[in-house]
Amino acid sequence: MSVGLIALLDDVAFMVRAAAASLDDVAGQAARAGTKAAGVVIDDAAVTPRYVVGFAAERELPIVGRIALGSLRNKILFLLPGALALSAFAPWAITPLLMLGGAYLSFEGAEKVYEAVFAHHGHGDEADQEGGAGGDQAREDRRVASAIKTDFILSAEIMAITLATLPEGSFWMRAAVLAIVAVGITAGVYGVVALIVKADDAGLALARSTAGPPVGNLIRGLGRGVVRGMPILLTILAIIGTAAMIWVGGGILMHGLEAYGLSAPAHAAHAMAEAAAARVPFAAGLVAWLVTATVSGVIGLVVGGALIPLTTFVLAPAWRALSGLWQRRA
Repeated sequence: MSVGLIALLDDVAFMVRAAAASLDDVAGQAARAGTKAAGVVIDDAAVTPRYVVGFAAERELPIVGRIALGSLRNKILFLLPGALALSAFAPWAITPLLMLGGAYLSFEGAEKVYEAVFAHHGHGDEADQEGGAGGDQAREDRRVASAIKTDFILSAEIMAITLATLPEGSFWMRAAVLAIVAVGITAGVYGVVALIVKADDAGLALARSTAGPPVGNLIRGLGRGVVRGMPILLTILAIIGTAAMIWVGGGILMHGLEAYGLSAPAHAAHAMAEAAAARVPFAAGLVAWLVTATVSGVIGLVVGGALIPLTTFVLAPAWRALSGLWQRRA
């Protein structure tokens, strides 16, 4: 009996060690994959705050929460099983789908640039300006839907990068890593976004501090600085967010073309990045990234700019016609 019990305990201990090793492996792979996707994560955090601009302060956190839930739903319910299914049954479809997403991001970013330069209202602006009963709620719903749609493309890129970094392994191991990355990145991105959009409220509270001098003067001065600086920060983030959509979209398109044998843009970007980095060895990594991002941005701006008239005069009217036909039949 004692020998059998010892053998059983040995088996249990072995299974516990194996489970712990598996968990360590999953956590390690998730950390490495999250690091690889850090660039897109930063882009996601920069893009999102612009969607809460123009709403009452009490609606800012609820809007961020709605977008975060939509982002998590994108990743867990759609992108995670989709990525696993495509990698198993149709790996050839991943690149063209990512390129479609890159084209969409390029279009969105290029349209924002066009609006800023020519004071033109984009395809969603007129709807945002509608008033009347339910106007604010309808505007919020449209803004949230637009944010979740943009997040879907960025999340797809994050999940694709994560999947590409994973070594061959079991289905459940890959699924667990993707799920950990999805939850962790969503929590991190939207936690930072929530801090950004509520920083002005925190600054206002500090500016109203009743503490006595000299500490009170310092706290109130800090609060006033935060309040005055937040509009500038939000403007900068809006610019970064637009630029991020363009360079991420252009980068997806550039790497997609490379996968299909059209490697000249990627090779040119690599050569320019190496040449520039060699001239500034103390900041070689930063310079190489800036050059690559610039080339990707040019590609994204050209493609997005070309899609503006195509969308305005062909795709959007066709979609409205099809939608009207569908509604009449319903």
